[in-house]
Amino acid sequence: MAIAILDYGSGNLRSALRAFERAGREVVLTSDYSTALEAEGLVVPGVGAFGACMAGLKSVRGDELVRERISLARPTIGICVGMQILFAHGVEHGAHEGVAIWPPTVEKLEAKVLPHMGWNTVNAAEGSQLFKGVEGESFYFVHSYGVTERIESAALQSWTDYDSRFLAAIEDGVMSATQFHPEKSGDAGLHLIKNWVSTL
Repeated sequence: MAIAILDYGSGNLRSALRAFERAGREVVLTSDYSTALEAEGLVVPGVGAFGACMAGLKSVRGDELVRERISLARPTIGICVGMQILFAHGVEHGAHEGVAIWPPTVEKLEAKVLPHMGWNTVNAAEGSQLFKGVEGESFYFVHSYGVTERIESAALQSWTDYDSRFLAAIEDGVMSATQFHPEKSGDAGLHLIKNWVSTL
């Protein structure tokens, strides 16, 4: 079975497609609900503002899709804004509702320079499957908003410091997400993608 990358009008789809293909699996780019639902793994990319991404996601019923995949125990990973929209709310350019897999609000980072753009290390959660073998590596970030509140219900949370602390990645059952772009993070990012693919 293939990995599906959800095409909802947001995200660097081609670089994500190439990166996941390099992990050794068949990858399809799709906006079709059934194809994405049946895929062995689903990737939800995201570039741009929270509200625009959420509108695009809803246009292909992506919010329903993510929830149905959780109910069927089918793995899904969100990337960058594709991670942010999995939370309950976002405040970028006004208040927006998210998919609400996790309760916190995605807020503007408290930092002297925004966006946070470039390479930064991640403090990987103990026992992380995503970061196995790349625990001390740097990954590529481009964002001005993030989650700063710890999630009580979620299993593994990995953090990054950029003037203040924010959530860099989360692993919660069949749901995973990264605030950084693994597909733009060189060898470490490819290793992380292969780690996720190995769990499918």
